[in-house]
Amino acid sequence: MNIDVLCVGHASYDLVFSVDHHPGEDEKIVAESLVSCGGGPAANAAVIVAKLGFKAAFAGYLGQDIYGEKHYQELRQYGVNTDLIIRGISATPLSTVLVKPDGKRALINYKGETSPLLSGAIDFSDMTPKVILFDGHEPQLSLSLLKTMRNEPVPTVLDAGSVHEGTLALMEQVDYLVCSEKFARQFAGNEKTALTRLAKNSPTVIITLGEKGLIWQRGQERGVLPAFSVNAIDTTGAGDAFHGAFAAAIASKMNWLDGLRYASAAGALCCTKIGGRSGLPSKEEHQILFKC
Repeated sequence: MNIDVLCVGHASYDLVFSVDHHPGEDEKIVAESLVSCGGGPAANAAVIVAKLGFKAAFAGYLGQDIYGEKHYQELRQYGVNTDLIIRGISATPLSTVLVKPDGKRALINYKGETSPLLSGAIDFSDMTPKVILFDGHEPQLSLSLLKTMRNEPVPTVLDAGSVHEGTLALMEQVDYLVCSEKFARQFAGNEKTALTRLAKNSPTVIITLGEKGLIWQRGQERGVLPAFSVNAIDTTGAGDAFHGAFAAAIASKMNWLDGLRYASAAGALCCTKIGGRSGLPSKEEHQILFKC
């Protein structure tokens, strides 16, 4: 199976409400609009990879309920390879996202009885990806895959959105550790300290800082990259877009700084529309900003 980027991890279904403010205690508010679409870090990453013109596959779980079926069909419509998706009777994780006019969001995620897949749940033997992207939400499956790929020269990326069991288990096992600002602060209190500590055990570390851009360290080399200037109305999925585009840049052997800009452009454009999945840019939209 010839795949540019294999994305392993979480898939959910998102209900994204546009609100003028986040409600307080016992407060009832009315949403201005609703966008419903597939979501989840690894699943969104697979979609942006496909939208940018690369071959993507998603490996993870979707329930046999209505949300799982909607998401499954959506992935197929985007051209994502779905052969490695496990379908089961447990509920598809569901997220409710409340987005304010300034783009800030509040999120509620429900997983019910759905639990992470076991290490042998998916057979990857026919898969030959150029890059593997993990989001940490399937730790047993991910560690098993890393073990089987140990002797293969396949670059690996971790989307470390927050500190939890999965990201802690994988953070020192991958070639590219891409952390959110939230992860950095949870891990070390601030971004600069986190970068120094993480770089001691990871070959390449990137910390994304939203509208402040990003900082990175690769070996002994360090740098910063400012963010693209856009009119942000919803930050949902921006990190997913960054990670997927970054993995695609690695798969295409793009040079380092161009790869960072390539990923940053995808993340910035995702903020200009409501909904993480619906905000993922087209190849044409992305090329305009990337080349400006």
